This record gives sequence, C-alpha cells and structure tokens, in this order.
Amino acid sequence: MKVVSIFHPSAAHDRALMHTDTAISLIEQGVQSDQSAPLKFGYCAATIALLQPISPGYLTKQESIAVLGVDDLLIRSLLDKNQFHDPMDEALNLGISSATWPLFGLLWPSGQRLAERMALRPVTRERILEIGCGLALSSLIAHRRGANVTASDCHPLTHAFLDENTRLNGLPPMDYRHGLWGIAALREDGLPVLTSAQDASVSGLFELIVGSDILYERDDEGTLAHFIDAHAAKTSEIWVVDPNRGNRAAFHKHMARVGFSMHEKILDQLAHNDQAAYKGRMLTYTRG
Repeated sequence: MKVVSIFHPSAAHDRALMHTDTAISLIEQGVQSDQSAPLKFGYCAATIALLQPISPGYLTKQESIAVLGVDDLLIRSLLDKNQFHDPMDEALNLGISSATWPLFGLLWPSGQRLAERMALRPVTRERILEIGCGLALSSLIAHRRGANVTASDCHPLTHAFLDENTRLNGLPPMDYRHGLWGIAALREDGLPVLTSAQDASVSGLFELIVGSDILYERDDEGTLAHFIDAHAAKTSEIWVVDPNRGNRAAFHKHMARVGFSMHEKILDQLAHNDQAAYKGRMLTYTRG
C-alpha cells in the first residue's frame, strides 16, 4: 500500500476532497505506470492525511519511494499532472506552459533508472550536476551518500520542493542552481521573457553531469549539448536516461561535436511485482 498525504489550500477544499477520493482509489486499486506516465512506487502501510497547505493553489502528496540498493526516501510531489498554479506568470515567462507546468513535480520511470545507477556510484571528490532535475531523486540519493552534488532545473518551484524533500529525509540543504537551455527560454505566446530566475545560474565545471528524460524536444541547434559542454570538466562523464524518444540520434551528433564519445545500453525491463515495464536506454558520454 502507498503512503499518500494530501496537502490542500482551504480555498480549494472541494477540489481537495475530489482528489482525496482519487488518492483513496489509488491506494485501494494500485496504480499502473509506464515510461510516458508519472511513476507510482514506494510501498508500506497505507496512511492518508489532510494537512495544512505548504503552498497555495495546488495539491501535493507524500510517498515512501524505494530505490534499489539504498534506503527508501520520503518524497513530496504534486498530487497528479492536473495541478497548475502560476498566478503571476512566473513559469510562463520562463517558457513553461500550463501543460508542462506540473511535469517537474512528478516522479518518472526514467528518473528511477537514473537513481538506481546513482546509488551504485562510488562517492569521491568529483563534482556532480543533475540537469532538468525535477524532484531530484538522483541528487537526493547522491547527497545522502555524501557526494558533492548540485541539482538544477528551470521551474520556479523546483528549489522549494527540493528543500522540503531534503528536510523530510533529515538531510542538510543541497546546492541548487537555475539551469535553462534551448527553446525553453522562449514564451509560447511570443511575448518577451519578463521574469528573472529566483536562483543563481549553474556555474563552474563538473566531472559528472546526469539527467533523465531530457531529450523531450527537438534541438536542431544543439543547445543542450552546448549547455553540457559549458559545464563539463575537460575530463568528464555524462549520463542520460532516455525512454526511447526520437531526438536521441541528433543529440549523439551534437555531443560528438563537442568532443564526447558515446556508449549506449538498453534498459528494457519487464513488469515485475509492483514495477511497471520500462523501455529505454542509458546513454553514457565520456571525454578526456
């Protein structure tokens, strides 16, 4: 059974009750997921609690998340992909539409695969950067193990969720930076970008850069590869877990142009116990 705690603002009480019924249904019936849907995992005794809001305008839940090889993590995430709250156009002005707004706050299967690999990484003095981190499951695992890790994303709420999840797990604050590349910097309605990021931008060089499901848009100019190149040390390794999206071949070419060689490993996995089937690849790029 899943642990699900639902947080809701009093102004959205009726909506919260509707989602409470949904959460109860998830607990009673179980949830199926695949690489194109938010991940549902982490099981223990069922608990549901309606608590005071931590942020207005959207609902969240709290789950115990299992990652192979390490202790479970408590993760607060958005209740579902129907959540949206951007009254000041803060996300919109950073190129984040209402359709993509909730994606940062959900757990995804590719993020689970990345977290499993991070759990096996020996802890050294290397600097690690997670890009497009969302709920930063991999960063949280690395941080708890004592690694020197920085999480980054472009969503205006990512930092707040990261701080809350470090607190829930009894961890000290983690380094966080604003990381933005490509067409995400452009508003969909063509108006100028008016909102500045709340956090300092990614800076410095990193020996390991990781990301999951970050090849979700066409990138003819190679902006993601250039972003990685700008922050990768001369000798560095890049991990990308990709759920077989169509932009992988172009990304390979752009990474080769900035000096990286690539190794590809198929991560296909059959459904097993409470884990849904997964199809994807672990892309490892190295240089130096």
